[in-house]
Amino acid sequence: MQRIPWVPTGGIVLSGMVLSLLAVTPAHADDVDVALVLVTDVSRSVDDSEFKLEKDGYAAAFNDPKVLEAIKDGPNGKIAVAYVEFASEFEVKPVLEWSVIRDKASAQAFVSQLTKAPRSFWGRTAIGAGIDQAVQLLAESGIAAQRHVIDVCGDGTNNAGRDVTDARDDAVKAGATINGLAIVNDHPVSWTFAHVQPPGGLGKYYQEHVAGGPGNFVLEVHDFHAFGEAMTRKLVNEIAAGPAMNRFAGGR
Repeated sequence: MQRIPWVPTGGIVLSGMVLSLLAVTPAHADDVDVALVLVTDVSRSVDDSEFKLEKDGYAAAFNDPKVLEAIKDGPNGKIAVAYVEFASEFEVKPVLEWSVIRDKASAQAFVSQLTKAPRSFWGRTAIGAGIDQAVQLLAESGIAAQRHVIDVCGDGTNNAGRDVTDARDDAVKAGATINGLAIVNDHPVSWTFAHVQPPGGLGKYYQEHVAGGPGNFVLEVHDFHAFGEAMTRKLVNEIAAGPAMNRFAGGR
């Protein structure tokens, strides 16, 4: 059963230099509707089977007719997507830089690259480092996009690197919206319990510390097997950017 109360988050600053994503010089004559960076947790609390479920979930989502229809319905009928993996603050990598998705063929080409890419890291969890990498990709993309979205997926709290709320605030000031997909481990091993089940729940943690910017939302699932369905919902919402999007949705 899905619970759908929606709660806004806000944010604000950038370390050193403030990067204005909205001032990016276009490298292409045609705009895209959304420049989307998928920022994915591959820390040690995510085992190999869960990592595969994440990859399979992305593949299912980008092949879903609802996602493809949302892309086609946009003013420009296309989006740009990049994919980042992160673990600790020194373990963050843009695995796939920008791909323009406009139809089934381009979506399948992106999915093919994504599913073939090996896992990057195994360390701790520096969500802020993943967000910072996404901000850099957006700022340097040369893509003219109507909206800039950072999509953070993970199963635990920030426990390495700089404060995730600082990274979130900097990204929001630079012009991005950050949405979250919190994957709740209902049966964690003892040494990860506080990390994956913080007070109030992981969804609430993402809502308060990770998500930010106009129309942000957090979606919570309680099983890596539900990742694909949740990611489909999330992408449709992010691409369509419908009204009343500031919300937190819990579910099982």
